[in-house]
Amino acid sequence: MPINFHDEKNRGSYANRNADEAWKNLARTLVDPAGLRVADVGCGGGIYTRAWAELGAQEVIGVDSSPVMVEAAREQCSALANVSFVVGDAAATGLNDASVDLVFERALIHHLTDLESAMAEACRLLKRSGHLIIQDRTPADVALPGSAEHIRGYFFERFPRLLAIEQGRRWPGEQVQSAMAAAGFTDVTEMVLWEPRRVYPSFSELAEELRNRTGRSILHELTDEELEDLIDFVGKRLDHDKVIAEGDRWTIWTGRRG
Repeated sequence: MPINFHDEKNRGSYANRNADEAWKNLARTLVDPAGLRVADVGCGGGIYTRAWAELGAQEVIGVDSSPVMVEAAREQCSALANVSFVVGDAAATGLNDASVDLVFERALIHHLTDLESAMAEACRLLKRSGHLIIQDRTPADVALPGSAEHIRGYFFERFPRLLAIEQGRRWPGEQVQSAMAAAGFTDVTEMVLWEPRRVYPSFSELAEELRNRTGRSILHELTDEELEDLIDFVGKRLDHDKVIAEGDRWTIWTGRRG
């Protein structure tokens, strides 16, 4: 069954990782965060909320609909005085009008059935000429075959029903761009990013992460028995004598409030 983001047992699933330097380097090319006020909408466990602060943002506010995720994020970012968190919805954050310079939404929109309302809310939050950055996967992104660099592809090779679920909840790029434009965003762009996820010195470490379903909501669709089957399937396709450097392909959309 789908992941329950409100369940205490999942509180650390999206918190115990650092944003990769490749992601940070790209973020700097999209917008100079120095001195900006940033809203990280759909912040989960605060991984990228923290990253924006590390990139030099003056203030970062994480917003998530799950009190459990917000509490986990607060714990992870407790040492950062310029980072705070609130419980709120993507279409109703509770933040003030024209109160931020940048709205960031990573791995959020595939959880939404109403893209237009979320885009309108992002526009409401932004100051004039403020920026929206969306990072998510398209149906094409998730259809890539499995490899040592793209472990996720093996999930769908072994259990094709997962691919149907995954593609069914992913927005095509043209729909995202259309929703952004309809909300009033200009200079809308789309690009692809291969983001390093994690380096595993051994397959056993990857297997343990898969077993815990860490940061992989699609694996909550599998029973425990199916998950063990998947781990065995992946293990037979990887060289256990090599370090595994996993990455994910994402699509990034940017726009500016007129």
